[in-house]
Amino acid sequence: MTQENALRIFKSLSDLSRLRIIQALMQGEMYAELLAERLGLTPSTVSFHMKKLEEAGLVLSRKEQYYIVYSLRREVLNASLLDIAASEPEQIDEQIKREKEYRQKVIDAFFEYGKLRSIPVQRKKKQICYEVIAEKFVPGRVYTEKELNEIIGSIHEDYCTIRRDMIGEGILSRNGSEYVRIR
Repeated sequence: MTQENALRIFKSLSDLSRLRIIQALMQGEMYAELLAERLGLTPSTVSFHMKKLEEAGLVLSRKEQYYIVYSLRREVLNASLLDIAASEPEQIDEQIKREKEYRQKVIDAFFEYGKLRSIPVQRKKKQICYEVIAEKFVPGRVYTEKELNEIIGSIHEDYCTIRRDMIGEGILSRNGSEYVRIR
């Protein structure tokens, strides 16, 4: 459930008439006119409140001949307050999408045919480029300095700077003349 849905549920339940409608629907399905009669409301008022409850996902409606019959979505009402309050913000998905788009934009700007055009100045862009280079190495495998230089050299001529920076960023670890990809 998203935070937007949780907010709709809380807002819809903050009205006395809507709470009374939900209590009435707990007895079974009903149409708007019957609910209006039982609760002492006008049918148009009931319809207005039912629209809010449907938007919150608390009520379902279906048409039967001339009437619209309403019923509760018990699975939503049975959810605990903790489940609803702990709902995930929708912005997380959007943020992840933006980060992926940015990452791809950096890769497209700095790589051409698998070669690094230039080493970025900005740290974030540099990290992205080094992560792409790190994909050439098997995590946990030990590489000699010569093997490492050949692999990095096939991507960019300044393999010394890239090797040193990748160690500094914690992408590679060094033990003498042996190197291992950490992440």
